[in-house]
Amino acid sequence: MSETHIPVLRNEVVDFLKPKSEGVYVDATVGLGGHSWWILEQSSPSGRLIGIDLDAHALAIVEKRLKIFKERFSLVQGNFAQIQGLLLEFGISEVDGVLLDLGVSSLQLDSPERGFSFQQAGPLDMRMDVGVSTCAADIINDWTSERLADIFRKYGEERFAKRIADKIVSERKKKPIKTTHQLAGIIENVYSYNNTRSKLKQPRKVRNRSIHPATRVFQAIRIAVNMEFDNLSEGLDGAVAVLKPGGVLCVISFHSLEDRIVKRHFHKCAKSCICPPKTPICICEHKKRLNIVTNRPVVPSEDEVASNPRARSAKLRVATRV
Repeated sequence: MSETHIPVLRNEVVDFLKPKSEGVYVDATVGLGGHSWWILEQSSPSGRLIGIDLDAHALAIVEKRLKIFKERFSLVQGNFAQIQGLLLEFGISEVDGVLLDLGVSSLQLDSPERGFSFQQAGPLDMRMDVGVSTCAADIINDWTSERLADIFRKYGEERFAKRIADKIVSERKKKPIKTTHQLAGIIENVYSYNNTRSKLKQPRKVRNRSIHPATRVFQAIRIAVNMEFDNLSEGLDGAVAVLKPGGVLCVISFHSLEDRIVKRHFHKCAKSCICPPKTPICICEHKKRLNIVTNRPVVPSEDEVASNPRARSAKLRVATRV
């Protein structure tokens, strides 16, 4: 496996999945195939893996990287929200393990033309599947200030959501906002302590922010473009449905909003009843489907973060099928 790609929490994922020969596993967000390589390695000689990803370019790279495993892996372009239907294309109805590694891959982040990062100049795109019609520039230039502020608050937990949204609308009247640096510059101006153009002053509590001012807004736009939270909820349902009894579900998230969705989904699936507390008898017909393995999320070690800074915010939650 190439050392240019470092899969996050690799050892922990393999330890929880315990890949075995004859087992069938799904890397539902295959990315550059880092986790897939190790799952196939550990499940030799006969373990099988299905890799799913929205990004056709990533799949082409993975196809070459995993060729050593020959017929033991299959790749499909698609959304993990449709995991059940995608697996049926291969005649598979249940599997021994599923991995969801959420967020943006290093390939996407490091490609300026994909527009995911404000650290590199590029078009405002952010589509994981370039076949999708709506890109980040469409949202930034077409949505109302109210709608922009809503996603900045909801998906980015941005405290200056309204100020930033209003500034975007004001600036796009002068000229369309088409590039990552344009948008990042607008956000930086809003955060500026003594911005002579907007006259907005930065509160003391955020003067020493450890992250770039554009981080949360870029996150929010990416989530909106790719409908990530809707897909995550559907994908979790589908992943639980395809697991065999005893099968393992591993989910790696990279920010608190994703982790919260995963945590709540696990807890709901681990309950035998979801009726309101004062309901005299159970009427919900809900059935327990998961046992939670990690009561607290597993996080990268200091050594891993030192060797791979992008791992610093990763959280791994694990559950097994009842």
